[in-house]
Amino acid sequence: MQTKTKQAPYKNMSLSSKEYQELAKTKEPERSIFTNCIRAFLVGGTICIIGQGVQEMFIYFMGMTREAASNPTVAVMILLSVILTSMGVYDKIAQFAGAGSAVPVTGFANSMCSAALEHRSEGLVLGVGGNMFKMAGAVLVFGTVAAFFIGIIYWIFGLGGHS
Repeated sequence: MQTKTKQAPYKNMSLSSKEYQELAKTKEPERSIFTNCIRAFLVGGTICIIGQGVQEMFIYFMGMTREAASNPTVAVMILLSVILTSMGVYDKIAQFAGAGSAVPVTGFANSMCSAALEHRSEGLVLGVGGNMFKMAGAVLVFGTVAAFFIGIIYWIFGLGGHS
């Protein structure tokens, strides 16, 4: 007794890169650039307003100067971002807002925390530590190199703020 097996119609299908991109474009949802910009502006602005509120609380309740309140404000914003990432909330905000949630320091904290959570089963050193700094390493190197060159430019043009 022989049974015929039907072969799936897509089994022998092979697409070129160009054909695949055309097919993917037809399945991709329509995105409005204007709507994306508005969402990014509103969410990014809201994050900044929350940060400003945290800084004002440090100034008002702790009696700090504006400069002294800056560092703990950044720490609180990073902590809030890590907590929201751990609960899965920040990723939903990022899906809605796009770059609006990625640009502030909270977006950087989210990316590091996400990598740590994703690879925690691989262990603390190789999983969390190794993968958390894959993305962060590039950002830190870029920031260090950019600060170095900006410092040189300030030194050459005498913009160092000597009194």
